[in-house]
Amino acid sequence: MNFTIQNVLIPQAEGYATVDVEIEGDRISGIASHLEVVGTAVDGQNKLLLPGFINAHTHSSEMWHRGLIPMLPLELWLAALYDITPLDPEQVYLSALGTAVETILSGGTSVVDHLVLIPGKELETIAAAVKAYREIGIRAFVAPLVQDESFAAGVPSGGSEKNYAAYFRSTAATLELIETAVKQFHRPDEGVYILVAPTGIQLSTDALFEGCIELSERYDLCRHSHLLETLAQQLLAQEKYGCSAVEHLKEIGYLSHKTSLAHCVWLNDSDIEILAQTQSTVVHNPLSNLRLGSGIAPILKYRQAGVNVTFGCDGASSNDSQDLLEAIKIGSILHNTTDRDYHHWITPLQAVEMASKGGAIGLNLGDELGAIAVGQKADLVLYNLTNLSLLPRTDPIGLLILGRPTQVVHSVWIDGKQIVADGKVKTINVDGLRQELFSRSQWYNNLQFPSVSPMEERYRTVMGLPDKSSV
Repeated sequence: MNFTIQNVLIPQAEGYATVDVEIEGDRISGIASHLEVVGTAVDGQNKLLLPGFINAHTHSSEMWHRGLIPMLPLELWLAALYDITPLDPEQVYLSALGTAVETILSGGTSVVDHLVLIPGKELETIAAAVKAYREIGIRAFVAPLVQDESFAAGVPSGGSEKNYAAYFRSTAATLELIETAVKQFHRPDEGVYILVAPTGIQLSTDALFEGCIELSERYDLCRHSHLLETLAQQLLAQEKYGCSAVEHLKEIGYLSHKTSLAHCVWLNDSDIEILAQTQSTVVHNPLSNLRLGSGIAPILKYRQAGVNVTFGCDGASSNDSQDLLEAIKIGSILHNTTDRDYHHWITPLQAVEMASKGGAIGLNLGDELGAIAVGQKADLVLYNLTNLSLLPRTDPIGLLILGRPTQVVHSVWIDGKQIVADGKVKTINVDGLRQELFSRSQWYNNLQFPSVSPMEERYRTVMGLPDKSSV
């Protein structure tokens, strides 16, 4: 499809310009005033055109549990999640659709889904998510979440004897599963990418990381993982390696320009230097970090050190939303409290660049995505500047990032194909999706989480918290 967006506002280094933007096929082919219309003319009057944002870390299937899990730290929150996780591939399909719709209608054109796999139905799980993402048309980076250590291994021992049951699937079988997924589903030319994605150092052996590195090199795949989301994981790394998790991942070769790392809350200055040296990307998930009490990632330090940073929503039961604009706003202004030098604070334009170009760099696509420039992929979002939440007229990007914009996305194109027109998703029946999500779910009252109590005593002891009976 060829089209020309006429008289649209785009950001520049200094201010804005009103231009025509010409798209031929899947690429931007021209940017100038008064271009001759190629293909369909699109009215850009009183609208802002930005590159699509990237939801650079989420877990789509968690949509079924949002608003449900109590206020707990990550390690205990995970125990609660395990109690209610059983899903079927149809639920995975529906929640992937829901995740994509919310991402797109908040300015996103790509999603990195650190996909939780149904035991015994791993390939069916991936197939269900891929089907959903293909149908809606979002650019999808499916990162099957894998581990090869049992859940109990994710909490520091605190010096007590380690006696954990073996994980139900071997490391070799897990690596074979990933390779099969790559062969079946990795289709970059069709907008579907498979990533290697061990869940993190807390539940993954070196053998799993090293096997993923080998697959990454053999098939030219990007790498993804959680990293030092909590203080408990920082303590666990010292137990496992006798050094920081970042030092260890560098030593085994997992860090690279193709590696994106979710959270990165508990890093020291030496760790930050390593991330900069290895050109690894940090995915900032501010809302889940606050929801779970994990801490505030030192994002301003990362940026000053030259580390690439982008944003993610994280899963919808630790956030509990997939609103990218909300994550970008909180992820920007939260850090004004961490550094008194306001020259280091993140401006609205910088936040836009982090969410678009920063995300693309983390997926090794910085040359193709994340900017409005000739030759770039046509992953574009058009915002309606006459919407009440973007008025009165001041600075368009300031209003978008610092305000509380609602229903401001007018049109979305991904790979040159129109996905949203006049604020409505064109590719799927959103009303039908809403009805399916409603009919397949229920209201809960006083839901119990039996797996939390057995872990809570150990967690409180290791973390230096008083016995819960005395609280």
